[in-house]
Amino acid sequence: MGGWAAGRLGGDEFLLIIDSLPKQPDKAANLAEELADRIRIVVAEPYSIDGIQHFLSASQGVAMFDGSSDVETLFKLADAACHHAKLAGRDTICFHDDATQAVMEARNETRRDLRLALQRGEFRLVYQLQYDADHRPLGAEALIRWQHPSRGMVSPAEFIPLAEESGLIVPLGDWVLEQACRQLVAWQQQAATAHLTLAVNVSARQFKEPDFVERIERVLTASGANPHRLKLELTESSLLDDVEAGIDKMRRLKRLGIRFALDDFGTGYSSLQYLKRLPLDQIKIDQSFVNDLLLSGDDMAIVRTIIAMGVSLQLEVVAEGVETAHQLGWLVEAGCHVFQGYYFCKPLPIDQIELPLAPIAVS
Repeated sequence: MGGWAAGRLGGDEFLLIIDSLPKQPDKAANLAEELADRIRIVVAEPYSIDGIQHFLSASQGVAMFDGSSDVETLFKLADAACHHAKLAGRDTICFHDDATQAVMEARNETRRDLRLALQRGEFRLVYQLQYDADHRPLGAEALIRWQHPSRGMVSPAEFIPLAEESGLIVPLGDWVLEQACRQLVAWQQQAATAHLTLAVNVSARQFKEPDFVERIERVLTASGANPHRLKLELTESSLLDDVEAGIDKMRRLKRLGIRFALDDFGTGYSSLQYLKRLPLDQIKIDQSFVNDLLLSGDDMAIVRTIIAMGVSLQLEVVAEGVETAHQLGWLVEAGCHVFQGYYFCKPLPIDQIELPLAPIAVS
């Protein structure tokens, strides 16, 4: 192959420019794919450092120049295709096409709108109640929603990753915490709701902020919320990069009375050695295990093991995604403590769940 140039864009991203492909689009694409596959095979070869074998994989995005794009646009198209290759399972090759272009443009538009959404007051909190085995409400989880002025409700699965990438998750997380603490204060003022706890999700990006503890302290002080009624939900990705720093932050906040839950438990890389060191109060069984609980022997065994692990570590176990009475019955029998899901109620605006929160008979 003739003229080409390679360079590093930054981090683990590299760029290869080829300017000697055939003029016929199909032949050019075939040759580009052949080269990308050769690169994939070479990168996948094991290598040894200090006697330990390591393996790499490469996700590759390809954009073909048709004479209508400038250099910057071509780079963006290749990057978008690479992003799709990662989503497709990594160690794959994806070509840019019109569909990719449409997705990229939609992401960019969402990213632009996201920067203005907080200023415009477009975010809302909804609350999903959590219950004990006797159907008594114990508290709720606060969940963010984005009411876009023209698109309607935007899924958190779409905008949360963009907020993480851009760093907007930090001020957005502060806003969620402020709103949640205001709701706690409102509950504190009524005897029927004063016992309720409120769980707030904390992103990995938020938790890694050097002043994370101070941010929480400021919000609690300003709102007057009882820290003993606040629960912060972390994911394993929040802690894995620097476990010691994470434990230190958790301990400082626990001294204030704040409780901690490990969210989506069972989907990451948890081990007893790692888990027992974390100053946790709860673990939450991911709903992916609860969904097919009564249909899959594997899921049943996993859930039973998680509950036993939680009990042995003196942690409260919460099951997410409970949708049927049969699921609830099995989970209660297995020793689970707290339940959350559509069987009890869907996430609702606060004015729709502000009820006399006496035991609710669910049928």
